[in-house]
Amino acid sequence: MTATVIDGKAFAGTVREKVAAHVARLKEENGITPGLAVVLVGEDPASQVYVRSKGKQTVEVGMNSFEHKLDADTSEEDLLALLDKLNADETVHGILVQLPLPKHLNEDLVINRIDPAKDVDGFHISNVGLLGTGQKSMVPCTPLGCLMMLRDHHGSLSGLNAVVVGRSNIVGKPMANLLLKDSCTVTIAHSRTKNIEEVCKQADIVVAAVGRPEMVTGDWIKPGATVIDVGINRIPHPTEEGKTKLVGDCDYASCAEVAGAITPVPGGVGPMTIACLLANTLTACCRANGLAEPEGLTA
Repeated sequence: MTATVIDGKAFAGTVREKVAAHVARLKEENGITPGLAVVLVGEDPASQVYVRSKGKQTVEVGMNSFEHKLDADTSEEDLLALLDKLNADETVHGILVQLPLPKHLNEDLVINRIDPAKDVDGFHISNVGLLGTGQKSMVPCTPLGCLMMLRDHHGSLSGLNAVVVGRSNIVGKPMANLLLKDSCTVTIAHSRTKNIEEVCKQADIVVAAVGRPEMVTGDWIKPGATVIDVGINRIPHPTEEGKTKLVGDCDYASCAEVAGAITPVPGGVGPMTIACLLANTLTACCRANGLAEPEGLTA
């Protein structure tokens, strides 16, 4: 068996097209332009690249992009004051604070200062609670992207057995809650799970989000199952000395021989994260203005 490759890059392009079309209608029919504010504290190189990409794609879909770059030694008081200002700004519909923050700043305190209705990362404790109880919330971008691709591939997910490998607050737990909401039977596996290979082998859907390179191998996968690989890991290149290679949490070659469908790394889940950030900003804007939410772009 050779697995169908779920092309996240192409799917993300489709999501951005849908967002752009809805934004254009909002402008024309309601005179409203969604706005996304991104706050970057410090000069982490990876974060800088990510923030630039977010800003570029925000503008490309017709939204307003507001970037706030703060010095690494910015005080907690000043950062919270900026968030209060953005919470009160009616032109800002989504607020994202780029993580990780410098160590002197309390991430939980900062995240929970964001208005939950503008929390397009879905990390505020109110949104976590709403998602966990099956209510309307802002949903973390990476799990939302995974859900969109699964729905597109399977249609209905009802009744399928799903195993989420990893229990992080950012991916594992919200992913499990989203799959439950779509009527999957869900197991969360992690470092302490006994017979983890056998647990995964019962699954129709395996979502690998554990942060360990190539941990999930083909002999963990039920023939025909769908594998969503959230991992992004750099390992030494096997043939080119001094270079690195980007791999997921799954051993792609062996999993692809058994699975029915699989996301590659790179080009799978990664591109969906920013696309879903834009979708969340659009959703937040529609909710703030009492307008119908965009179809196919929410959980």
